[in-house]
Amino acid sequence: MTKLKTTISDAPPLAFNVIEQASDLPDGLSRDALAAFLHHTMKPWEDTLADILRAFDYCFSTAEGKGGFVLIAMQERELVGVVVFLRTGMEGYVPGHMLLFVSVKPALRGRGFGRKLIERGLARCDGPVKLHVEYDNPAKRLYEKVGFASKYAEMRYQP
Repeated sequence: MTKLKTTISDAPPLAFNVIEQASDLPDGLSRDALAAFLHHTMKPWEDTLADILRAFDYCFSTAEGKGGFVLIAMQERELVGVVVFLRTGMEGYVPGHMLLFVSVKPALRGRGFGRKLIERGLARCDGPVKLHVEYDNPAKRLYEKVGFASKYAEMRYQP
């Protein structure tokens, strides 16, 4: 028997929630649980839990030049995906927003959930958005389909 792949159109509907402060998280979903979701579902490109939590500190900050938002996708009260956008505090030579993290539960990938999260997040941004992605990360292809282009090579010096 052949198992048919569920697409976003025949799956239960997604509910999207915008989180601008940790207090906006829905009941039963903590900041730590959200960080753990990202840490586990982004493998093998995951960041440390400490780095993800620091990103939430920045994202939920009310300090000038900081802030951002988290967009979560829920399906039948289950967390299926997350995208995190930060404000860079700069405009012009550096985009004003950065797509920092995006992840969908591995069992649900390839169904359009990640694309929906990214597109909804981009619609909330009022200007250019940047992101960093490793060349061998399969998500790079999704980012290109959504409209991201590689304009510059990022180089880092680490003493």
